[in-house]
Amino acid sequence: MPPHAKGMRIGLFGGTFDPPHLAHLGASLLAIKRLQLDRMWWLVTPGNPLKDTRGLQPLADRIAAARTLANHPLIDVTGLEAVINTRYTYDTLEYLVRRCPGVKFVWVMGADNLRSFYRWQNWRGIAGLMPMAVVDRMGSSLYATGGRAAQALGRYRLPERMATDLAERKAPAWVYLHGLKSPLSSTALRAKRGRKRLTGG
Repeated sequence: MPPHAKGMRIGLFGGTFDPPHLAHLGASLLAIKRLQLDRMWWLVTPGNPLKDTRGLQPLADRIAAARTLANHPLIDVTGLEAVINTRYTYDTLEYLVRRCPGVKFVWVMGADNLRSFYRWQNWRGIAGLMPMAVVDRMGSSLYATGGRAAQALGRYRLPERMATDLAERKAPAWVYLHGLKSPLSSTALRAKRGRKRLTGG
């Protein structure tokens, strides 16, 4: 587990990071600045239960690539989920809340994930564990906030101008952060990698 201390504001940004790309870094830096976080932890997961994980690069390789890309004093990259043997985000976050009393965690995710959030295991539980920040993605703002989960959690959404207070809020509470419009996607990059393998390119 990366270094932490009571009272610290720490963002949690999960994913397969296969491959990690500049949108991951951009979203993290935006969240660090707008939420006034002390640290950001990249939680590199062994695999996403909602996606086809065949063809994923080995976890150690993805962690190494993420660390090379991040290369930032406030970003820590960890394979914690493989160590504590959790498969679902709720279980990972519950573990962190339990093991790190006094740390002010914020769950950070892209707007594309907000759209499918209602499909996540115990998504309401996730929203009840810690505040959440949703970072805008290219095209995602057009539909993400109209999705099932966003509508269900609508009464807990804070105005964007209150983003700096999010880490101090009691869950459920969330904010939508505009400003990042990267079209980069790990899923698309993996597909491109797969096509190159098939064609020998």
